[in-house]
Amino acid sequence: MEKVIDRFIRYAKEYTTSDPKSKTFPSTERQHHFADKLVEELKAIGMQEVEKDANGYVMATLPANTDQPCPVVGFVAHMDTSPDFSGENVNPQVRNYEGGDIILNEKVKLSPEQFPDLLNYVGQEIITTDGSTLLGADDKAGLAEIMTAMDYLIQNPEVKHGKIRVCFTPDEEIGKGADHFNVEHFGAQFAYTLDGGEMGELEYENFNAAMATVVVNGRSVHPGAAKNKMINAIVLGNEFLSMLPAQERPEHTEKKEGFFHCVDFQGGVDRTSLTLIIRDHDMALFEKRKTLVTKACEYLNAQYGEGTVALEMVDQYYNMREKVEPVKYVVDLAEEAMRELGITPIIKPIRGGTDGARLSYMGLPCPNIFAGGHNFHGPYEYVPTKSMIKAVEVIIRISEKVVKLGNVS
Repeated sequence: MEKVIDRFIRYAKEYTTSDPKSKTFPSTERQHHFADKLVEELKAIGMQEVEKDANGYVMATLPANTDQPCPVVGFVAHMDTSPDFSGENVNPQVRNYEGGDIILNEKVKLSPEQFPDLLNYVGQEIITTDGSTLLGADDKAGLAEIMTAMDYLIQNPEVKHGKIRVCFTPDEEIGKGADHFNVEHFGAQFAYTLDGGEMGELEYENFNAAMATVVVNGRSVHPGAAKNKMINAIVLGNEFLSMLPAQERPEHTEKKEGFFHCVDFQGGVDRTSLTLIIRDHDMALFEKRKTLVTKACEYLNAQYGEGTVALEMVDQYYNMREKVEPVKYVVDLAEEAMRELGITPIIKPIRGGTDGARLSYMGLPCPNIFAGGHNFHGPYEYVPTKSMIKAVEVIIRISEKVVKLGNVS
């Protein structure tokens, strides 16, 4: 089980940040390079049908070692790290946490005052950043856990399991991880993403998600002669944002509460563009949010002239609950596995999305299991090593329990 720690550290050092502005798939060539290394490692541990396709997806098979009929189960993790913070030259720091602040470098400290969950790991070994990059536990912890679990099953054939498929995906962090996922070729009846947070997390519902791009076309006139002539696109952009409920932003919401989140605002007097993400667990409320954005743009066009504001809005993914609940035994199986291993399941909605959300709508029911990390996408990210080891054990236990399901439809 200690291999999972060594693997994670090795993977974390790989530079695999995805690029939302790229027109290629995967979005960065560096993901291809890492995928090639994963292919070689899968072959080295004894996996079969190991392949990387033209889009950078890595798939492999662990054949069944029992004649008992049972479903094919899959395990999925993503290779890329978030472009929200630097993922280059990651330098993982392994330390025993004894409480108090952790000085990552002269400018950055990891403190339980800001991150109280840290106190849950007093006396445990954790892996942190050096304060200059993110860590990449999202989702290289998941990669290491799946790889280690497969390695263990190959080395311990007395542990009986059915056919297992694994897939490592690119570009999940920019919302494209399932774009070219071949569900039919993958061939699993159901799967699990290893892409959650703290130990015990088990998730099968998530946000419905849309992205909106709002372009405001202003009229630039010298300010000395601007009266009744200038239309300041910056001001109109702010006016648009003021029409959305101020208390329905991410910093004011929790649990199943949805939000509007402006993630980019740039431009000048003559032209300004805003990018928003729109989220809600409830489909009816999700549609109302999109309608409000549309009506706000229509109002500004009515006030300042048609064509002043242009809106493009696209749905990104939907709540997987609708597709997973009809096969709820998939969630129950993971919950039972955790309890048998002494882990208290934390079943809660994801305030985000995973590859599994889209895969569930593509015909592959795919709940999400903890990978162990905290504070993703920044320099305060850390992962307890015990949590990674427990995630490996959960994968193994699920693989064992699938055999007992027999034939299910």
